[in-house]
Amino acid sequence: MTNGYFDLGDGRLFFEDSGGSKPIVVLGHAAFLDSGMWDAQWALLAARYRVIRYDMLGYGRSDLARGPRCRRRALYRLLQHLGAARAHMVGCSMGGEIALDLALEHPELVESLTMINSTPSGFQTQGAPPRYLFEMIEATQRGDIDRASELQLRIWVDGPKREPEQVDAGVRSRAAAMNRIFVRNGTWGVADMQPLDPLTPPASGRLGDVHVRALIITGALDDDEILRAAGLLTAGIAGAQRVDIPDSAHVPSLERPAAFNAALLAFLAG
Repeated sequence: MTNGYFDLGDGRLFFEDSGGSKPIVVLGHAAFLDSGMWDAQWALLAARYRVIRYDMLGYGRSDLARGPRCRRRALYRLLQHLGAARAHMVGCSMGGEIALDLALEHPELVESLTMINSTPSGFQTQGAPPRYLFEMIEATQRGDIDRASELQLRIWVDGPKREPEQVDAGVRSRAAAMNRIFVRNGTWGVADMQPLDPLTPPASGRLGDVHVRALIITGALDDDEILRAAGLLTAGIAGAQRVDIPDSAHVPSLERPAAFNAALLAFLAG
């Protein structure tokens, strides 16, 4: 196993690579966590695959993001650096969106695609925004990191159908440790609110161009718009499979690892 930093020129990405000559699995994290969200999958996957995970700029152990980012381009460059010619792409939330964009732009790199509670780029949300969203934005703008982080957890870890006391305290604590870095760094506002060089046209209108095996995983307690996006992905990508994990919101790999791992391993083996 190796870990280290890859210099993008305007910041360094931290990555871990389990090594070996086995088929490759790349893990992309959610937009409010970092690569630590895959701790419960790492050893299990590494026994069967060469596994690569990384922190996007502005997250975890990577450098700060100092301007708008093109996330798929950074991932592409990392894979080129590591000699990963073709890989099973697994991404949660924004990590799944990035993997889908990469599959459309560089189909030669993608063996299969697993998207967990992700929306395709260009997806237009409908109805009311998530509960706590505006309060979270206000807390972020006034620099209240503790409050902003807690509200992020209420939106994504707890989800719209539960209160904090209904969620495992250990899961919330691990998520909070990762999320506070992202909030403190102001990553979303700096790097992703107006991303650099978005995929054009976006993935939402190009799902029929995806020609690899695809697995769509949802947490049944996630936001209704995320679940609607899962339906569009499943219908739009030919042959896509869907697995709904009960008793979980936005991050089933963290909250329900046994069910998540079983679904992912079965798909990858197929």
